[in-house]
Amino acid sequence: MTCPLCATPDVPLVSHPVSGGPADAAVSICATCADALDAPEGDHFRVLASTMWSDDPAVQVLAARTLAKLDTPWARDLLDQLYLDDDTQAWADNVAAVTAHKDAHGAPLAAGDTVVLIKDLPVKGAGFTAKRGTAVRGITLVPDNAAHIEGRVEGQRIVILTEFVKRK
Repeated sequence: MTCPLCATPDVPLVSHPVSGGPADAAVSICATCADALDAPEGDHFRVLASTMWSDDPAVQVLAARTLAKLDTPWARDLLDQLYLDDDTQAWADNVAAVTAHKDAHGAPLAAGDTVVLIKDLPVKGAGFTAKRGTAVRGITLVPDNAAHIEGRVEGQRIVILTEFVKRK
Protein backbone atom coordinates (compact mmCIF):
# COMPACT_ATOMS: atom_id res chain seq x y z
CA MET A 1 0.00 0.00 0.00
CA THR A 2 1.03 3.63 -0.43
CA CYS A 3 1.31 5.96 2.56
CA PRO A 4 -1.27 8.75 2.17
CA LEU A 5 1.03 11.31 3.86
CA CYS A 6 4.45 10.75 2.31
CA ALA A 7 3.32 8.82 -0.80
CA THR A 8 5.91 6.09 -0.23
CA PRO A 9 4.73 3.06 -2.24
CA ASP A 10 4.71 -0.58 -1.15
CA VAL A 11 5.25 -0.08 2.59
CA PRO A 12 3.39 -1.68 5.48
CA LEU A 13 0.89 0.73 7.01
CA VAL A 14 -0.10 1.17 10.64
CA SER A 15 -3.31 2.72 11.87
CA HIS A 16 -2.78 6.14 13.45
CA PRO A 17 -5.72 7.78 15.29
CA VAL A 18 -6.61 11.37 14.40
CA SER A 19 -7.94 12.97 17.58
CA GLY A 20 -10.40 15.81 17.93
CA GLY A 21 -12.86 14.63 15.31
CA PRO A 22 -15.07 11.60 14.73
CA ALA A 23 -14.62 8.97 17.43
CA ASP A 24 -12.94 6.27 15.35
CA ALA A 25 -11.06 8.51 12.90
CA ALA A 26 -7.74 7.00 11.89
CA VAL A 27 -5.37 7.02 8.95
CA SER A 28 -3.20 4.10 7.87
CA ILE A 29 0.31 5.57 7.46
CA CYS A 30 3.85 4.20 7.18
CA ALA A 31 5.98 3.67 10.28
CA THR A 32 8.35 6.49 9.24
CA CYS A 33 5.50 9.02 9.24
CA ALA A 34 4.04 7.62 12.47
CA ASP A 35 7.38 8.01 14.24
CA ALA A 36 7.95 11.53 12.89
CA LEU A 37 4.50 13.04 13.56
CA ASP A 38 5.20 14.17 17.13
CA ALA A 39 8.27 16.16 16.15
CA PRO A 40 8.43 16.42 12.34
CA GLU A 41 11.64 17.74 10.84
CA GLY A 42 13.68 17.54 7.67
CA ASP A 43 12.38 17.03 4.18
CA HIS A 44 10.38 13.82 4.70
CA PHE A 45 7.09 15.75 4.62
CA ARG A 46 7.82 17.95 1.56
CA VAL A 47 5.48 15.68 -0.40
CA LEU A 48 2.59 17.13 1.66
CA ALA A 49 2.42 19.73 -1.12
CA SER A 50 0.44 17.14 -3.08
CA THR A 51 -0.91 14.75 -0.45
CA MET A 52 -2.56 17.54 1.60
CA TRP A 53 -5.23 17.68 -1.12
CA SER A 54 -6.48 14.17 -0.31
CA ASP A 55 -10.22 13.49 -0.41
CA ASP A 56 -9.99 11.92 3.06
CA PRO A 57 -10.64 14.57 5.76
CA ALA A 58 -8.52 12.64 8.31
CA VAL A 59 -5.51 12.83 5.96
CA GLN A 60 -6.17 16.55 5.44
CA VAL A 61 -6.24 17.11 9.21
CA LEU A 62 -3.02 15.14 9.72
CA ALA A 63 -1.35 17.10 6.91
CA ALA A 64 -2.47 20.45 8.33
CA ARG A 65 -1.27 19.58 11.84
CA THR A 66 2.07 18.31 10.50
CA LEU A 67 2.62 21.46 8.45
CA ALA A 68 1.81 23.58 11.51
CA LYS A 69 4.45 21.72 13.56
CA LEU A 70 7.13 22.14 10.89
CA ASP A 71 8.78 25.50 11.45
CA THR A 72 10.11 26.06 7.94
CA PRO A 73 9.23 28.63 5.26
CA TRP A 74 8.04 25.98 2.79
CA ALA A 75 5.71 24.42 5.39
CA ARG A 76 4.22 27.82 6.29
CA ASP A 77 3.66 28.52 2.57
CA LEU A 78 1.88 25.20 2.12
CA LEU A 79 -0.24 25.81 5.21
CA ASP A 80 -1.26 29.20 3.81
CA GLN A 81 -2.30 27.52 0.55
CA LEU A 82 -4.26 24.71 2.21
CA TYR A 83 -8.02 25.18 2.08
CA LEU A 84 -10.19 23.06 4.36
CA ASP A 85 -13.96 23.19 4.62
CA ASP A 86 -15.28 24.61 7.91
CA ASP A 87 -15.84 21.24 9.62
CA THR A 88 -12.43 19.89 8.66
CA GLN A 89 -10.71 23.14 9.71
CA ALA A 90 -12.45 22.97 13.10
CA TRP A 91 -11.24 19.37 13.45
CA ALA A 92 -7.67 20.35 12.53
CA ASP A 93 -7.75 23.18 15.08
CA ASN A 94 -9.19 20.90 17.77
CA VAL A 95 -5.87 19.65 19.12
CA ALA A 96 -6.20 17.83 22.41
CA ALA A 97 -5.22 19.96 25.37
CA VAL A 98 -2.40 18.88 27.61
CA THR A 99 -3.89 16.80 30.38
CA ALA A 100 -2.81 15.41 33.69
CA HIS A 101 -4.40 12.05 32.81
CA LYS A 102 -1.61 9.53 32.16
CA ASP A 103 -1.69 5.78 31.61
CA ALA A 104 0.33 3.22 33.61
CA HIS A 105 3.41 3.98 31.50
CA GLY A 106 3.14 7.77 31.75
CA ALA A 107 1.71 8.35 28.26
CA PRO A 108 -0.82 11.20 28.16
CA LEU A 109 -4.46 10.24 27.67
CA ALA A 110 -7.00 12.28 25.73
CA ALA A 111 -10.77 12.07 25.45
CA GLY A 112 -11.71 9.58 22.74
CA ASP A 113 -8.52 7.50 23.05
CA THR A 114 -8.54 3.72 23.08
CA VAL A 115 -6.90 2.05 26.07
CA VAL A 116 -6.23 -1.56 27.01
CA LEU A 117 -6.67 -2.95 30.52
CA ILE A 118 -3.42 -4.29 31.97
CA LYS A 119 -5.04 -6.09 34.90
CA ASP A 120 -8.25 -8.01 35.61
CA LEU A 121 -10.57 -5.52 37.32
CA PRO A 122 -13.61 -6.56 39.36
CA VAL A 123 -16.44 -4.14 38.55
CA LYS A 124 -18.27 -3.26 41.75
CA GLY A 125 -22.04 -3.36 41.46
CA ALA A 126 -22.04 -4.88 37.98
CA GLY A 127 -21.19 -8.46 38.89
CA PHE A 128 -18.45 -9.11 36.34
CA THR A 129 -14.70 -8.79 35.98
CA ALA A 130 -13.20 -6.69 33.19
CA LYS A 131 -10.47 -8.94 31.82
CA ARG A 132 -6.87 -7.94 31.14
CA GLY A 133 -6.37 -7.12 27.45
CA THR A 134 -9.87 -5.69 27.01
CA ALA A 135 -9.85 -2.65 24.71
CA VAL A 136 -11.87 0.31 25.94
CA ARG A 137 -12.68 2.65 23.05
CA GLY A 138 -13.71 6.28 23.23
CA ILE A 139 -12.73 6.98 26.82
CA THR A 140 -13.87 10.07 28.69
CA LEU A 141 -11.60 11.91 31.10
CA VAL A 142 -12.94 12.67 34.56
CA PRO A 143 -12.27 16.42 34.78
CA ASP A 144 -11.74 16.74 38.53
CA ASN A 145 -9.65 13.58 39.03
CA ALA A 146 -6.61 12.81 36.85
CA ALA A 147 -6.48 9.24 38.18
CA HIS A 148 -9.93 8.33 36.73
CA ILE A 149 -11.27 7.78 33.24
CA GLU A 150 -14.63 6.46 32.10
CA GLY A 151 -15.30 3.88 29.44
CA ARG A 152 -17.72 1.21 28.30
CA VAL A 153 -16.87 -2.43 29.09
CA GLU A 154 -19.38 -5.22 28.34
CA GLY A 155 -22.08 -2.62 27.76
CA GLN A 156 -21.56 -0.96 31.17
CA ARG A 157 -20.18 2.56 31.60
CA ILE A 158 -17.53 2.24 34.32
CA VAL A 159 -14.87 4.36 36.01
CA ILE A 160 -11.36 2.98 35.54
CA LEU A 161 -8.19 3.97 37.37
CA THR A 162 -5.56 5.20 34.90
CA GLU A 163 -2.89 3.11 36.63
CA PHE A 164 -4.57 -0.03 35.19
CA VAL A 165 -4.62 0.98 31.52
CA LYS A 166 -2.16 1.55 28.72
CA ARG A 167 -2.82 3.71 25.69
CA LYS A 168 -3.26 1.73 22.48
